[in-house]
Amino acid sequence: MFASVVGVRRLTARMVRITLAGDGVGDFHYAGPDHLVRLFLPVSDDLQLPTGSDWWTELQAMPEERRPVVRNYTVRRIDHVRRRLDIDFALHGDSGPASAWAGTAEPGDRIGILSDGARYQAGDADWQLLIGDETALPAIASMLEGARTPVHTLLEVKDEQDVLDLAGEATWLYRSGSPGSRTVEALRALPFPPGTPYVWVAGESTLATSVRRYLVNERGVDKQQIYFCGYWRGTPSTAGAAAESEREPAHA
Repeated sequence: MFASVVGVRRLTARMVRITLAGDGVGDFHYAGPDHLVRLFLPVSDDLQLPTGSDWWTELQAMPEERRPVVRNYTVRRIDHVRRRLDIDFALHGDSGPASAWAGTAEPGDRIGILSDGARYQAGDADWQLLIGDETALPAIASMLEGARTPVHTLLEVKDEQDVLDLAGEATWLYRSGSPGSRTVEALRALPFPPGTPYVWVAGESTLATSVRRYLVNERGVDKQQIYFCGYWRGTPSTAGAAAESEREPAHA
């Protein structure tokens, strides 16, 4: 569906909230706090979107000079009545097309949106452990707003400029060394409550995999209780470009 920018608000020095509007938003099936959408970003004034079920093949058949760039992002908030949808973008200059677009977006700009569903399933867990970096912040912020069980949140970001006000308490870890190293260190010092946890971890690939490995091998958490996803792969110095390239849709 097509959507138009109706609002732009800076949340931090490196995150901006873009509010989008469109008739299709009223019928958008929102499945949960980590609901992903594929954004079709224009490369020319003539934004064209695929219309069939095999949208990827149709997209690749478009002339390169008119083919939209596709990136995955999380729905931060949705208002079906007003047909408004918020998406928060981590900004890293012009090193990626989504950041470049979001950094200059203004009311009236148009993009395309395609739903990709949600993965968060806390079920009947007794408590939750939410872990991520700046690319996972929108999803975790939404999870905290709807949490019905005790939550421990660890967020590994670049520095204090990435800190946001959230609906629940969070431990902010400033990145140093390899991605995930500060998070695993903090987990070693974290006493776990009794009962069954649900773990949701996303962000840089090394962070996600190292956290899962630690929780399974050293804390005995059941693999079935852990959702993990590598949103991007790289080093802190290449986080911007890597984050966007790794979040492109994968196809067999």
